Amino acid sequence: MSQQSPSAAENGGFIAFVERVGRRIPDPVIIFIYFLIGALVLTWAIGGLTFTTYGGDGQPINYEIRNMLAAENVVWLFDNALLANWLGFGGGVLGVILIVMLGVGVAEHSGLFAAILKKVSRGLPMNWLPLFLVFIGIMSSIATDAGYLILIPLAGLLYAGLNKNPLIGMAAAFAGVSAGFSANLIPATPIDVIIGVNAKVFAEAQNIPFVNAAGEALTPATMNYYFILASTFVLGIVGAWVTLKFVQPRLEQKAFTVPDELKITDFDVTPEEKKGLRAAGIGLLLALLAIYGLAAGPLAPYTTAEGTTVTPYLNNVILLITFVFIVIGIAFGVASGKFKGLPDVVRAMVKQMDTMGYILVLTFFCYNFLGVLSHSGLGAYITYLGATLLTNLGLQSYPVLLLLGFIVVTALINLFVGGLTSKWMLLGPIFIPMLYLVNSEMTPDLVAAAFRLADSSTNIITPMMSYAGIILAFMRKYNPQLTFGEMIAMMLPYSLAFMVVWSALLVAFFTLGIPLGF
Repeated sequence: MSQQSPSAAENGGFIAFVERVGRRIPDPVIIFIYFLIGALVLTWAIGGLTFTTYGGDGQPINYEIRNMLAAENVVWLFDNALLANWLGFGGGVLGVILIVMLGVGVAEHSGLFAAILKKVSRGLPMNWLPLFLVFIGIMSSIATDAGYLILIPLAGLLYAGLNKNPLIGMAAAFAGVSAGFSANLIPATPIDVIIGVNAKVFAEAQNIPFVNAAGEALTPATMNYYFILASTFVLGIVGAWVTLKFVQPRLEQKAFTVPDELKITDFDVTPEEKKGLRAAGIGLLLALLAIYGLAAGPLAPYTTAEGTTVTPYLNNVILLITFVFIVIGIAFGVASGKFKGLPDVVRAMVKQMDTMGYILVLTFFCYNFLGVLSHSGLGAYITYLGATLLTNLGLQSYPVLLLLGFIVVTALINLFVGGLTSKWMLLGPIFIPMLYLVNSEMTPDLVAAAFRLADSSTNIITPMMSYAGIILAFMRKYNPQLTFGEMIAMMLPYSLAFMVVWSALLVAFFTLGIPLGF
């Protein structure tokens, strides 16, 4: 199967324009290399400049731009490049991300996620299939690539087995996997960790309090949980409605072919998988009991001598979630015969880490760039300029407009620059402090939620999304003449509906004072 990206020649107008612009944008790693060099040169040019901002307590904070090319600051760059600025950035953000991926890797490579998808979908009424596929697509974000590489092809196979146009099921699954990427029922998913932990770093780097609208301290991995929990159900319903009202009527009249090499029985759950699912269920129960024992015992909440309540089980929620994934993954893998012993489990972890190589390279340059922004005072100066501009425009009195404006800006950027992590590293350090300084109601958790919904909603209509060409290749199995423009037209109703409804949901949370998470 060909996985080449669609060419601009196939498309005209806006799509071709987006592709042309997107192809001129360098890889995010190269962007951060340029940013790092540019930041060093800029600090040399404006070194010694002073300015004043105000912290979360309203007290003035005086800054002076450090020239990072001065001898003592060059020494600082070399001394901190590996440990403080990279491996130790934000108290070890990189390590947190990697440990989550170890647990997800065991569950994913055991075959657990694919078996669950096949098991649950069989026997559902036809009108419920779109809701199921969108919902499972949303949930698949816990397994990173699994949704793109497993669920979408299986959705096509499922519809083909029902003698329906496979593109209907694939569109619904694609909408859930990609457009609903930031929603989930499970707290502390990998994306929660990446967004939340870095948001805390971005806020604290410029003395912005890491608290919610009520002034309560935020837990990075769960600060958006109530919002994404509600989003899962809302997006599932919206996605199913779009499928039934717009996508299905348009596609069910179109011809499709089923390649001879595709066997509809491939969607059946094998006896080995059934055995594995039973074992995974038992493993899940045992893992939850173990976590309950820890939360009620060694990790139980306590109050310090100063009167502060500490909740160790929440502080270690990342390790606990990882533990659950490892237990159920091993249980499924051993019972199904996929894992013959611990060496297979180790190989599953290693295979997952193979996919993290790009993250390591990206974070080295990104975190060192952010370290320079913080140490030099340049990040605070950019925030100061942006906040001053927005204040002069009078937007400090219209927080909802600020929120919607940020959503629109992020959505437009996502059309041209792929990669949620790299965009968050680029926009988060600027907008989290900037929007808070303009209006203190723009707390880090609110800005992060706005970023997540905007980034996810337009994933399915941009050629810059890393799986765009692969999804097109999957769909071309059933319609070899399908162009990228036609795929965009198919997915556009989902993107627009998700953007509008999801934004309205966030505005409702904000205006009604509903906590976004805990």
